[in-house]
Amino acid sequence: RRLNIPTVAIVDTNADPEIIDYPIAGNDDAIRAIRVILQKLVDAIVSASGDSSVTAQAEMAGVSA
Repeated sequence: RRLNIPTVAIVDTNADPEIIDYPIAGNDDAIRAIRVILQKLVDAIVSASGDSSVTAQAEMAGVSA
């Protein structure tokens, strides 16, 4: 907050979403749930940037391994 950098976080029911600029409701304890949410974020970023290269998808595949 001091640097005015927006925060994005996966928030479970036991977290305070008031301190997060862009909370994403989800199970932050399950690796599969986090992987699904991150894949959706990557897809949205790649789509918005117009970069449909295989490189971006390959980088995400490395994260999910």
